[in-house]
Amino acid sequence: MKIRSIRSACLIMVIMAAALAGGCSKQVRYGDAKAVETVNLDFGSTDLQLIAESMTRSLLQAPVVANGSRPIVTVQDVKNKTSEYIDTRAITDSIRAELVKSGRVRFAVDEVAMEEQISELERQQSEYYDAEQTAEIGRMVGAAYRLQGSILSIVKQNEDVKDVYYKFNLQLWNVQNGLLEWSDEKDIRKTES
Repeated sequence: MKIRSIRSACLIMVIMAAALAGGCSKQVRYGDAKAVETVNLDFGSTDLQLIAESMTRSLLQAPVVANGSRPIVTVQDVKNKTSEYIDTRAITDSIRAELVKSGRVRFAVDEVAMEEQISELERQQSEYYDAEQTAEIGRMVGAAYRLQGSILSIVKQNEDVKDVYYKFNLQLWNVQNGLLEWSDEKDIRKTES
């Protein structure tokens, strides 16, 4: 009888502890993806959006794009010269998405996706596909322009203030003749005191 009482008391204590822990749990809610994010000084979603919007707007005004010729561009990785991890591919993906939506720029397969492109072409050459319905090898279109850039940061700190300065640079190069057709920069400064 005593053992049952002890077990019952222990069970009740466990249930109460679980209920208390559940009452203290964190709440999750959706927020505005475009709202300014200021959790810390690290590179964040607001920084990515500011850069992507600024670069897209500028590139759409560049003569090589604004003349209506719908240039074919390939994207190379943006070099991360900061001391923190930044997914630079997310930045160029956002810029590419907005440029494609504009209908004024076309994109050729880039270096990162080339292996998958070749694999798909080779897969379609197998006996499982109707030869008249498959993509032909040797028909990919080369890009006339190459988009590349870099991001760097300068961090300054004393006992009262920490300042982080980001500089993002993007360039559009003519593949045929090596001329720089367009370049722009976006600066971001964040301060914590």
